[in-house]
Amino acid sequence: MNQPPPQTNQPAPIKGLDEYQRLYRRSLDDPEGFWAEQARELLSWEREWDFVRRWDPYEARLEFFGGGRLNAAANCLDRHLEQRRNQVAYYWEGDDPAQSGAVTYLDLYRRVNKLAAVLKSRGVVKGDRVGIHLPLTVDLPAAMLACARIGAVHCVVFGGYSTEAIAHRLGDCGAKAVITAASASRAGKEVHLKEHIDQALAGCPGVETVLVLDRGPSKPRLQPGRDVSWRQALADPKLPDLVPPESMDAEDPLFILYASLSTGKPVGLVHSHGGYLVQAALTTRLLFDPQEGETFWSTPDPGWIGGHTYGVYGPLLCGLTSLLFEGAPNYPTPDRCYRLLDKYQVDRFYTAPSFIKLLREGGEPGQAFDLASLKLLGSVGEPLDPETWQWYNRHLGRERCPIVNTYSQTESGGPLIASLPGLTPVEPGSCGLPVLGVEPILLDPNTGEEAAYAQQEGALFIRPPWPGMARTIWGDHERFIESYFAPAAGFYFTGDLAKRDEAGLYWIGGRVDDVINVSGHRLGTGEIEAVLVDEAPVVEAAVVGFPHPMRGQGIYAFVTLAPEVEKSDRLKSELSEAIRRRLGPIALPDAIQWADALPKTRTGKVLRRLLQLIASGQTANLGDTSIVAEPDLLEELIRDRMGLVGNRRT
Repeated sequence: MNQPPPQTNQPAPIKGLDEYQRLYRRSLDDPEGFWAEQARELLSWEREWDFVRRWDPYEARLEFFGGGRLNAAANCLDRHLEQRRNQVAYYWEGDDPAQSGAVTYLDLYRRVNKLAAVLKSRGVVKGDRVGIHLPLTVDLPAAMLACARIGAVHCVVFGGYSTEAIAHRLGDCGAKAVITAASASRAGKEVHLKEHIDQALAGCPGVETVLVLDRGPSKPRLQPGRDVSWRQALADPKLPDLVPPESMDAEDPLFILYASLSTGKPVGLVHSHGGYLVQAALTTRLLFDPQEGETFWSTPDPGWIGGHTYGVYGPLLCGLTSLLFEGAPNYPTPDRCYRLLDKYQVDRFYTAPSFIKLLREGGEPGQAFDLASLKLLGSVGEPLDPETWQWYNRHLGRERCPIVNTYSQTESGGPLIASLPGLTPVEPGSCGLPVLGVEPILLDPNTGEEAAYAQQEGALFIRPPWPGMARTIWGDHERFIESYFAPAAGFYFTGDLAKRDEAGLYWIGGRVDDVINVSGHRLGTGEIEAVLVDEAPVVEAAVVGFPHPMRGQGIYAFVTLAPEVEKSDRLKSELSEAIRRRLGPIALPDAIQWADALPKTRTGKVLRRLLQLIASGQTANLGDTSIVAEPDLLEELIRDRMGLVGNRRT
């Protein structure tokens, strides 16, 4: 095991393993005292809490800082104005390198107030849900903060989703208003966001207002009575310049973000004001050790939890300067990312392994970019494999930057386990140690007993609660209990396998349930299978994940057709197009393989473990296959395995 690399920046917030162990034990042994101390230090409260936490493990009901009152937007902006009014809050770089800009904390404060005034003028009030479908420009965090300012609950919907996926999210949360743009730009291609919204809202009659940002070459079509031009609305002289921040209870919902489970449609995870904000601020300091005058670049889109916590709330709560980038890291040239790192003198860089692999495909950065400003690198999303870690360390970190590898989920609000800067011993591929206040538990999936020795793999559970934990599934608390707390009473179930080594470092394995992690985006296999089976010629389908060199996991679909239907590449293309149309390109299978039948037990259960091995090409030892009702099927599937040809993601 290697020691942490020497730090070229100021000392890390925790000064060594001994101090970490002391703080960690206190966070578990005295959680009320620990979290009260963090909440007072990290946030400004209108009214302090009556109690620090209450947790009912049987009903999965959690309250943190009960009775406390605050406002997220005021904590991100208002309290910084005296010292940081002229400090840059965001640099912004467009897909086109000729487009860029910067906004100060005062600029952002003014934008947020005006947008909040527009929402209020359209009847949006505390507790209403607002869908946000915007490109990654300054307008996106401004929209999130405007909602938070008036107490509305925002629901950011990723720009790459299909209209059906958008409609499900907006309809499920009961959105009253939607904030969108005419279009976005990605790798030189125009994405028509407003058109997607128009199609999605055909099934969402509850949406009363659509606020449209006019950007890009296309002029959006506005529906009279419902649609409002963003620029015209903000130019209304009757609007006030200041909207007082709504006083929010610590347990009031701040946002809803959708995540996939193994079956059914994605579910809306609800995060609260107080606990989430404390967790976001603490982990930003703990993991990234930001210093005055530095620039922080977190690449995840706010359509994902990483973009919420480290693209918007964490950095602004801590008074940082951040970079927002709308485009692709390899457009218009393979060195675009390195140019941005140099142009904005980025100090701390947080991205996904799939982003790193795109950079690696483009070649080494070379000496034209010295990347001397970089002091810390981070990784989030899918697991960071040792080979990618080594490339990241050598070519971006120049073997002088700590790499903070983090493990987090939409449900957790932020990382649960992380390699802490200048503290955690270097083990490429490990995600390090538990974050303060988080207690991981490894349980044997077969016996339910706790892992007793190092390197023993088990299902990863967390002993709750921690402040950033999601409070419920929107409109379905019973499913929240069933999905996350029923597998082991009182413990939160992550759905992942993990192991702990001799030094206490954690290593994340694959999923226990049927969820695929594609470039950090969790996709339920049941959702993809449902689209395939809905197509007329398909009798049955099974979707599994397999190791993918770029995205961590790829999507492999085994499809059984009706006997009279001809198998063809054209039909595969039609099935792929159905998935693109209904779920978006992120869910496109890397491969579709015809299967005359799926391997099942004699009771009819599909043997996904065997299908995963076949999809991965690991067919030398399939283990015990005696339970397969029709063993000859396996030989046929292995023979016909097609790898990654003919149906690549586009």
